[in-house]
Amino acid sequence: MSADPTPELPLARPRSGWRRARRIAAIVAGLLALYFVVTLWQVRHTGQTDQARKVDAIVVLGAAQYDGRPSDVLAARLDHVVELWDRGLAPLVFTTGANRPGDRFTEAQASANYLVKRGVPKDHIVQVGGDTSYDELRGVRDVMRGRGLHSVLLVSDRYHSLRIRLVAQELGLTAYVSPTTTSPVRGWYEFELDAKEAGGIAIGRIIGFDRLLRLTG
Repeated sequence: MSADPTPELPLARPRSGWRRARRIAAIVAGLLALYFVVTLWQVRHTGQTDQARKVDAIVVLGAAQYDGRPSDVLAARLDHVVELWDRGLAPLVFTTGANRPGDRFTEAQASANYLVKRGVPKDHIVQVGGDTSYDELRGVRDVMRGRGLHSVLLVSDRYHSLRIRLVAQELGLTAYVSPTTTSPVRGWYEFELDAKEAGGIAIGRIIGFDRLLRLTG
């Protein structure tokens, strides 16, 4: 009798396309998560950075106002503008923002009136409208371009600082930020806004902030 033949070892199954797709998806998800975390760190780091220096103009981003009275958030930004103005960092201040239906004042008007009461000369303030930060900064850019100016010091809350600097740079301005340190936006709510900003910035850096605004409204 002949010996039994050596049993054949089972062939290794080729990796399925589904397993490969899952691995690729996991890698992509990991990279996207890392990208978001890095962007979030940049949002928080920029918010802790004061780049105050001499520029062509100081620009304060709008926030809510109530019949001409700036909200606490907007007042904190404006108080910081007064400090920067008193340091002689720019010969011009831009106030920005539109109004909601039924409002008697725009955010830009309420901001300008607040600054005048605190010593900023009225003829050194330029009011620019806009329903979004992008619109406001585009309006500032257009006015400055007509005057041959290009450098700005942007004033807003800490969570907002990286995005407005990137938008201003996309619009062709030389931009620096000087966040207010007295904003009532604090704690967990500020972190939530940091995370929201990081998500928007992560997308805006890829497709452009103008296109992002058109897609999201």
